[in-house]
Amino acid sequence: MLRLAREALQLDGASGATGLQVSVNRRRKVVRLAYVAPFTQGRPGAHWYAAHHALPRLLSRAANTTVQAYVYDPDEGEEVIAYGNGRRVGGERVVYDNVDLPEGRPEDLDEAAFLHMQSRWPMGHLAHVFGLSRQALLKLPVTGQVLGLEDSTADVEAVLESLLPGSVAPHAH
Repeated sequence: MLRLAREALQLDGASGATGLQVSVNRRRKVVRLAYVAPFTQGRPGAHWYAAHHALPRLLSRAANTTVQAYVYDPDEGEEVIAYGNGRRVGGERVVYDNVDLPEGRPEDLDEAAFLHMQSRWPMGHLAHVFGLSRQALLKLPVTGQVLGLEDSTADVEAVLESLLPGSVAPHAH
């Protein structure tokens, strides 16, 4: 995984990353990966992720599974892009300023109606696919552990075992 993360950084022309944050929802077996780097922080970080998808492309090919990449900027919008076998296979984007609100004034929209609208936006749909609430999906970034990009295999296995018990197969010494 770290080898792919380092390769993806090179393909994306990025430098200065020190780690990979791994966040997990064990119940639904959802794993979130994000670089630890100055260029991935805050709103500029959301824009960086919107334009750099080497890691999900590489992971989708290596794991032979669909990998969902997402960008969430609470002030601007959200986007989910799906990759399979190293290629983009789907995606959707919502820019909040372009959302058509129901008839009437925005302040007349009650909370339940607004939550229903959000459930149809990319992050809400992705949460549904994963069997999570939108809020649970959006909380993943604040949990997890950081793998140093230069960590040893043993260090990586220890962190992964703590996050996903039973996920690391024992190997002979």
